[in-house]
Amino acid sequence: MSKNNEINFVGQPIFKQIIDLLKVVDISSLIKLHNSDHYYKAFKTRTHIITMLFGIFSRCDSMTEIFEGLRALGGKLNHLGLDKAPAKSTAGDGLRNRDNQFFESLYFELVKKYQPFLSDSRTYGLTFKEVLLIDSTTIRLFSDVLKGVGRNPKGDGKKKGGLKVHMLIDAVQSVGRFVKVTAAKVHDKNFLKSLELISHSMIVFDKAYNYYHQFALWTNQQVYFVTRLKKNAVFTVVETHKTGYRKKGIAKVLKDQTIELEYYPENEDGGTKKG
Repeated sequence: MSKNNEINFVGQPIFKQIIDLLKVVDISSLIKLHNSDHYYKAFKTRTHIITMLFGIFSRCDSMTEIFEGLRALGGKLNHLGLDKAPAKSTAGDGLRNRDNQFFESLYFELVKKYQPFLSDSRTYGLTFKEVLLIDSTTIRLFSDVLKGVGRNPKGDGKKKGGLKVHMLIDAVQSVGRFVKVTAAKVHDKNFLKSLELISHSMIVFDKAYNYYHQFALWTNQQVYFVTRLKKNAVFTVVETHKTGYRKKGIAKVLKDQTIELEYYPENEDGGTKKG
């Protein structure tokens, strides 16, 4: 490390060093491509990025915490490339209305640039082109803002209202491939309709995502999946390849079977036609 680099490095906050990791991407070109600074004079795209990253790394629970935290930094904001802390009302408009296409492009550009640093050792010996994981988490909000999920209120007299964040994760490189945010009441299986998967890929997910119509489509496309079978599933065992027995402290496959699942094909409107 040269003397000049040492001088520039000393005294920099860790958050500033994280911000510097974005320099591998030409952010200005992405801003022009998506026209993300249009209509925003006081809350530019770069300021938007820094504001949101500050909230994430500072574990802020509200917009007020984010902007009060930035305001408390005072003269240290120059480390982050900001002249002053953004106004909450101005930033709120930007956070609500700025197109998310810019941030999607920025994320995938960063993944591409840092690809050599991501793990690929777990692909050794696999016969699948890629291994993907699907899961979701619920962000609790007020029930009167978004309709709650479930028929009956919880013990505290409130329903489980809010947002549900679904994510498709590359199991080898541990990076997100696709994220979708829905109301908490939306069934998990609807997320599977949004996925574009290549043949000979493997997807792993919980039984909450069980969606037989989609399973049939994936089977035709040679897309493989692993999940838990629901107790009320209707199926026929075609062939039993292997049967195991439970042993305490030992994880093993109990049954290896080829089965046929029964399901009702969907109509064009997404409903099922029985009979």
